[in-house]
Amino acid sequence: MPELMTHSAITAIPADHWNRLADPDAPFLRHEFLAAMERHGCVGEALGWLPQHLALRDEQGQLLAVAPCYLKSNSYGEFVFDWTWADAYRRHGLHYYPKLVVASPYTPATGRRLLTGDTPERHDHAQALIQGAMQIAERMGVSSLHWLFTADDEIGWLKAQGLMPRMGCQFHWHNQGHASFTDLLDTFTAEKRKKIRRERRRVTDSGIRIRRLTGDAVTEAEWVAFHRLYCDTFDKHGGIPTLTLAFFQDIGATMGQQLLLVLAFHGQRIVAAAFSLIGQHSLYGRHWGCLQDFHSLHFEACYYQGLEYCIEHGLARFEPGAQGEHKVSRGFLPTPTWSAHWIANPVFRSAIAHVLEQEQAGMNGYLTEMHAHSPYRSR
Repeated sequence: MPELMTHSAITAIPADHWNRLADPDAPFLRHEFLAAMERHGCVGEALGWLPQHLALRDEQGQLLAVAPCYLKSNSYGEFVFDWTWADAYRRHGLHYYPKLVVASPYTPATGRRLLTGDTPERHDHAQALIQGAMQIAERMGVSSLHWLFTADDEIGWLKAQGLMPRMGCQFHWHNQGHASFTDLLDTFTAEKRKKIRRERRRVTDSGIRIRRLTGDAVTEAEWVAFHRLYCDTFDKHGGIPTLTLAFFQDIGATMGQQLLLVLAFHGQRIVAAAFSLIGQHSLYGRHWGCLQDFHSLHFEACYYQGLEYCIEHGLARFEPGAQGEHKVSRGFLPTPTWSAHWIANPVFRSAIAHVLEQEQAGMNGYLTEMHAHSPYRSR
């Protein structure tokens, strides 16, 4: 029988073994990405992300499946918000933390969390991984187990094992085989098309020059400039800039072709930057920062440059990040996202299940409402 173990460091699992099972369209789940977080202090006890990575092995010790798992003492950096659940536990004299979370830290991007590789046994190995994770959660005595931003084919498997599905919403773009950015704009209504052209023109008229670089072409000075902008964004909004300069430099060296950095120059000075991850078929917008406000520069760096990159490189999908209804008018349509949750306490499990049913009904209505604001011409 396969055996599931936990590891307090991802380096306990060889990188090539982990990556053999990982989804090539999800660079944020590669061994290099997660190991760099651990190596450079982006996760750990101080930040409430203690690695407890799951590894399923057969009787001969061969790795069958893995999942990035963390023991959490807070809900920061998850983007599937359960603060009200934690507060309900507190008001009833119970502890919600610690809990177990299967996720890529600070990364609200959809992708497989049941890493099995594409084998005929994928379903069986995924089932064993889910069952084993629930048994580990019970042995550890945690309040709950959460699988965040799972792929569409995984949510049914998790639900079949008794986990409760939770629907969220992001705004994604899907490539319809566009030959150019102009070709994409031709599918918009005249009003939305003019608005985007006006925004792009304002950036150019401000004297901004844009450069797109993959991570292996970014200089040390450019990484320093980007990281300063990244930290400044969190400082402005009262957040915690958990990703260190050393982390970005590390993944730039180890997985540079899967990183995209958009730099905005005013004269010789870098005044803004946007950082994305490149998958086999998808682009994932992650971080942004600016030194001063330039009209429409955020839209240019974070959205239009990414759209152009996807079109030029034949990528099928662009996830520009969490939230943001303003993305709809720029071509990103409402898309369901999924998580799955196991709650140990039967009373709270029943109460949360009821809440999730109501929440999903409301979310379906929200998706319908947002689709009504699509910028695309009727066909």
